Amino acid sequence: MIDTAEIQSIEAVLAGDVRAIARAISKVEDASPGASRLMKAVFPNTGKATVIGITGSPGAGKTTLVDKLAVYYRKQGERVGIIAVDPSSPFSGGAILGDRIRMQTLGLDPGVFIRSMATRGKLGGLARATVDAVAILDAAGYSKVIVETVGVGQDEVEIVKTADVSVVVLVPGMGDDIQAIKAGIMEIGDVFVINKADRDGVLRTEKELEALLSLAMRSDFWMPPIVKTVATENTGIEALAAAIQSYKEYLENNEASQQRREEIARWRILELLSERLLAQTLSGHSASQLLERLSVEVASKYRDPYSAVDEIMASVRGAEE
Repeated sequence: MIDTAEIQSIEAVLAGDVRAIARAISKVEDASPGASRLMKAVFPNTGKATVIGITGSPGAGKTTLVDKLAVYYRKQGERVGIIAVDPSSPFSGGAILGDRIRMQTLGLDPGVFIRSMATRGKLGGLARATVDAVAILDAAGYSKVIVETVGVGQDEVEIVKTADVSVVVLVPGMGDDIQAIKAGIMEIGDVFVINKADRDGVLRTEKELEALLSLAMRSDFWMPPIVKTVATENTGIEALAAAIQSYKEYLENNEASQQRREEIARWRILELLSERLLAQTLSGHSASQLLERLSVEVASKYRDPYSAVDEIMASVRGAEE
């Protein structure tokens, strides 16, 4: 049952109140009581924003690119939400502090909302919390929501897959083309950016990328454009924004758009389901004791992890009966 305070909080989020938005994102990030009710109320108001996922190797200049892209959108009169995903420990500082410092000018703009998100040592939940945060910003009236991931690991790839447009950032001379194949991000890139294009080797990187893209046929028959940028000099940002808009419009006129939305919906349901089932399985003192005992047995090679999981599942079934 939603109480009056929760109703007021939800109404404040939908009205675009920055403090209410920040509190709502903290609630879903911490999986606090009421987070589920909040998202149920928010969801019907989503679907208006263009969600842009930006990923690539560390050091590719993603943060600067996001900064310049956000400035460009602000000049067009659009409200911009930015979520920087940092899967490292917040105690080390990492990208959280860096993003805040480098985006200091944007942070003072009332039309821009910036949020850093970290795992805080939790098992899973980061991707789900990030997508929920995007939904909150969408419902709050931000027309462009940019999700920047710190790397190209599986969690980051899953997050970017939920975006309307996925942008993969590479740089010349760092072997990013090989890394892209290893990480499996070639298939998720809707737009490819070669940043720091004033460096040597940019033409070679472009040709290698074109060759790689020619080998893969996408289900929606889109040929991802390659945009060259020098984010520090604000070069190529308008071309990047045009490429993003081009794919967004292409999707709207393509039947693959519905298929993509269904895939994202399926992923969101499974992500939430797995998190709920894991929390339910590990709840209670006896479950914690069982996990502790099995961890010791597996570590000492007395038992293998598969039979340990079998015992946990058997205990869950026994508790249900």
